[in-house]
Amino acid sequence: MDATHPQPAVTAPPPDAPHAPAALPGRDLRQGMIRGARGRCPACGDGAMFGSYLKVSPACPSCGEDLSAQRADDGPAYLTILIVSHLVGPLLLAVYMAWQPDPLVMVAGFCVAATVLSLLMLPRIKGGLVGFQWAKRMHGFGNTDPAAPDFDSRAFNAPEPQRP
Repeated sequence: MDATHPQPAVTAPPPDAPHAPAALPGRDLRQGMIRGARGRCPACGDGAMFGSYLKVSPACPSCGEDLSAQRADDGPAYLTILIVSHLVGPLLLAVYMAWQPDPLVMVAGFCVAATVLSLLMLPRIKGGLVGFQWAKRMHGFGNTDPAAPDFDSRAFNAPEPQRP
């Protein structure tokens, strides 16, 4: 730096200053999402994530990882609808342009196809979303620091306190 802009002095923190919490080790996002999409625990990959079709088990039966913190809510359904409609829509147009089948046959066929595809994709998308939440430590997944943010949407949407 030149003489007109002196560099600020770096000072050490006072000895009585509280130490910052140690950073938590990173989690592999890709691996967590793939394990979740396969219906396995995002932590170990061995235990089953789902107790039934879409019900996430409270804990992994293999490693004991707490899975009750997941908050998938409506996200998997929205993503499933988005993907299925983008797959079935162009296919519907292509089939009509190529063969021009009876409209009732097309409605019946594509309704069944969209329903089956949705039912097959929904648990995989939900598992991937839970794996994403686990890898990013969202909603209490692995936060050992009680002061760590929870990333709960309710905290962001809470009304601001009134000022006197």
